[in-house]
Amino acid sequence: MMSCNSTSIETFEYALLTGSNSSDTWATTPPAPLRVCLAVIMLLMMVVGLLGNAVVCVIVYQRPAMRSAINLLLATLAFSDIMLSLCCMPFTAVTLITVHWHFGDYFCRLSATLYWFFVLEGVAILLIISVDRFLIIVQRQDKLNPRRAKVIIAVSWALSFCVSAPSLAGWTIVEVPARAPQCVLGYTEFPASRAYVVTLVVAVFFVPFGVMLCSYLCILHTFRKNATRVHNQSDSLDLRQLTRAGLRRLQRQQQVSLDLSFKTKAFTTILILFVGFSLCWLPHSVYSLLSVFSRRFYCSPSFYTTSSCILWLSYVKSVFNPIVYCWRIKKFREACIELLPQTFQIPPRVPERIRRRIQPSTVYACNENQSAV
Repeated sequence: MMSCNSTSIETFEYALLTGSNSSDTWATTPPAPLRVCLAVIMLLMMVVGLLGNAVVCVIVYQRPAMRSAINLLLATLAFSDIMLSLCCMPFTAVTLITVHWHFGDYFCRLSATLYWFFVLEGVAILLIISVDRFLIIVQRQDKLNPRRAKVIIAVSWALSFCVSAPSLAGWTIVEVPARAPQCVLGYTEFPASRAYVVTLVVAVFFVPFGVMLCSYLCILHTFRKNATRVHNQSDSLDLRQLTRAGLRRLQRQQQVSLDLSFKTKAFTTILILFVGFSLCWLPHSVYSLLSVFSRRFYCSPSFYTTSSCILWLSYVKSVFNPIVYCWRIKKFREACIELLPQTFQIPPRVPERIRRRIQPSTVYACNENQSAV
């Protein structure tokens, strides 16, 4: 760590050994009502995030039909958010209220390592999903099956651990509160520590952001090109002069249009997750770099308040994801309703034996006197 009111690292290390925390005198905490409000909201976020992400994991675990490659990735993302909520958010909430870290220096470094570890895993899953969507929609290569998804998930966990573990071994400076409500990256002048922090922040945000942005721009371009082609081909057809070959062509175009609509909806869901990731993590990435490279920012009186707000914003993502799933994905929404007790369900549940007898073909079948849905 680097003291804000000393000129050398040795002086500050001596202050730590003698039990004095010279940075405390420079830490200006926000008003008590704001701290309590942030802590209460963070606890509510933890509860909502735990419940929402746990429902996602339970749905994928209990339903074999839901164990597709994309759902396995979403369940892994939910699990990383659960672990982030359990391992970091309660201690941050306590520190926000008491303005003191009560859990020891070693656990401070461990909690910081776990924070980056689970964040890295969540970002890796979003990156994998975006690349998978790019391959399916742009390259038309659907190569990700459940077995490969499990292998990729295991590799992502290993890589996330390898990137975050050096901070536990002391490769970077971790500041013990009360300069911040959570153990955060501290100011340092060591080139090796700065290089590691840059690597960490680039791996967490800037590289995934760049790859996901390029993938989504290519996907948008493909959507616009396909939509224009389908529209032009539909306008060129004369329904009065349709031959058998023309009818087959029209059916293929309708299938392409339906497939395009389905992919557009799925892409929109992933795009919403990407926007949420960007809004939550761009401020945190800039804040982390400033903390390590700018002594003026790190020693400013407003550093505690800035840290509180930015850390709170970074935790919003763990609550944001399950809400998006239930909002955008119909199967998840229906599964969530079925998990509720019967007293909380407005529509009556169809008995399981009757439900098995219902075939999709009978639902959509119609005779000549009926209109198809």
